[in-house]
Amino acid sequence: MKAGGFHHEGTACKRILVTGGAGFLGSHLCEHLLNQGHDVLCVDDFYTGSKLNICHLLTRPNFELLRHDVTFPLYLEVDEICNLACPASPVHYQHDPVQTTKTSVHGATNMLGHVNPIGPRSCYDEGKRCAETMFMDYRRQHGMAVKIARIFNTYGPRMHPDDGRVVSNFIMQALANEPITMYGDGMQTRSSCFVDDLIDSLARLMQTPDDFCGPVNLGNPVEFTMLQLAQEVIRLTGSSSHIEHRPIPCEDPVRRKPDIALSRSYLGWAPKMPLEQGLQRTIAYFMDLRLAMGREQQASTVPGLAHH
Repeated sequence: MKAGGFHHEGTACKRILVTGGAGFLGSHLCEHLLNQGHDVLCVDDFYTGSKLNICHLLTRPNFELLRHDVTFPLYLEVDEICNLACPASPVHYQHDPVQTTKTSVHGATNMLGHVNPIGPRSCYDEGKRCAETMFMDYRRQHGMAVKIARIFNTYGPRMHPDDGRVVSNFIMQALANEPITMYGDGMQTRSSCFVDDLIDSLARLMQTPDDFCGPVNLGNPVEFTMLQLAQEVIRLTGSSSHIEHRPIPCEDPVRRKPDIALSRSYLGWAPKMPLEQGLQRTIAYFMDLRLAMGREQQASTVPGLAHH
């Protein structure tokens, strides 16, 4: 959730609902909360989430999984809600923009902001912006304790191989020795945070006093160009891929860098994982995934081993 909310009550062992819990960030958060001794209810409709992300958690006694679309009511008694339910990559959230907006804030209206409200990215940007409004209105009107996290680019194991995000795209193309797709001249910058660091920041945010609700930027402020990222991925994978330039997409940001001054001062948090090490761990994950996919494909073509 780049801009959403956390409903927070108290401390100690809690029953915590994680919506979007089978997704990239959600699965890591579920795992972290379980390791902290909490009871975790994972809710996901598996639109972009995957059971593979949480299958290793299913045998843990304090973990529950529920398939559910959060655009429909869900009545539960929990201590905290970590709302991560929404497709986060442009490939997925633009596939069904109406559903993306509904997922962010069902029934919300009247947006304000500095982004294009009618562009191809607006279903995500405006939906999340309206979600922040709803969270703060619930705080003012009902006294609910909330936390608003604005999550910037995050990468690491359990990313979807086809989610259209730059790190996963580059790695999958490099491992296959395919051309690296570079939009524009590659001089646009990003600053990506490794998933372990991001989960640590969310946990710290949830532990803050009730009078602190944010919003707080969570991400890595170290910038690199897309060209630098592609070259680093090629080097770390030992790939023979070359870079193939294509026209830059509509409204693609020239620069994306979070200001994390508040997270440093209030949460005592800053990312620790260097890009090279984070990429190495992510590459290792995708290498294992490719091997698993290859074995599954091979098994499906052998007589007597086909899956039905």
